[in-house]
Amino acid sequence: MQGWRSSSVLGVDGLEFVDLDLGPPDDRHLVVDVRAAALNFSDLLMSEDKYQVRPPRPFTPGQEIAGTVVSAPRGSHWNVGDRIASKIPWGGFAEQALVPCDSAFLIPENFSFELAAALPVTYTTSMVAFFDSTKLKSDQTVMVHAAAGGVGLAAVEIAKAIGARVIATASNAHKLDIAREHGADVCINYSDENWVEAVKDATSGLGVDVIYDPVGGDVGLQSLRCLARNGVILIVGFASGTITEIPANRLMLKRASAKGVYWHHDHDADLIKKMMDKMFVMLEKDLLKPLVDRRFDLAQLPDAMRALQNRDTTGKVVLAV
Repeated sequence: MQGWRSSSVLGVDGLEFVDLDLGPPDDRHLVVDVRAAALNFSDLLMSEDKYQVRPPRPFTPGQEIAGTVVSAPRGSHWNVGDRIASKIPWGGFAEQALVPCDSAFLIPENFSFELAAALPVTYTTSMVAFFDSTKLKSDQTVMVHAAAGGVGLAAVEIAKAIGARVIATASNAHKLDIAREHGADVCINYSDENWVEAVKDATSGLGVDVIYDPVGGDVGLQSLRCLARNGVILIVGFASGTITEIPANRLMLKRASAKGVYWHHDHDADLIKKMMDKMFVMLEKDLLKPLVDRRFDLAQLPDAMRALQNRDTTGKVVLAV
């Protein structure tokens, strides 16, 4: 099969399109013909060896896939031909991938592979954020940073499905329009110098109850000025490339807290199943509408990663394999 390999050279420039050997099937994994694979900022970080998961090089990046089962272990509940999606540790940007049997989920017949590939990482992360890391309530206000990106847009939709008031931030008017179309109540450009004051104005000076921050850096630091008493800032990621150093005194003075949002299937399998069940109820009610902004062929992965890296995208970027 063909796919991408990240060599000893770090970053996008180290990607090579080569013939790959998937290896023999085992009793724990499905072999899946990949039909669509979605990109995440963590793929960029992993290719630069800056992510908390550091696979030995060379490796095939790609963590979010959808496709068709071509081989299933004897005794598993999966069958050849099943349409599935899954998060995998890496290996998704290829014609075939190994998927742990217990991390795959069945794609509804009316759901395309491209849309299904948008669910396993970004929507699951946002579900965990609002139903586990904190318990978002319908009478609360949440601020979602990078609200037109993959996890951000998922967070906007899920928060609205819960009934919360959503303040969306993004870096330009087009991205704010996207967030508004997906349910955001208030949209604020965090490239403006006075964006913190705009958030305070939008909350009558009280601040927001929950901050959903996949950006980090200075945006994350300034966010603390927007936090209400007893509020919580959810640390989702560091798309800015800089980890926020949170001054503990700011949390103390507001009786606030900072909570990391992270899940791993090996440790959180029961939680993830619960989140998936809730997510599919929302999908059936048409409360969630994944946005695939840009589509690339498998051979165009470097172009796709550069588009994501340059913030030229909204929603999800998907490879059609």
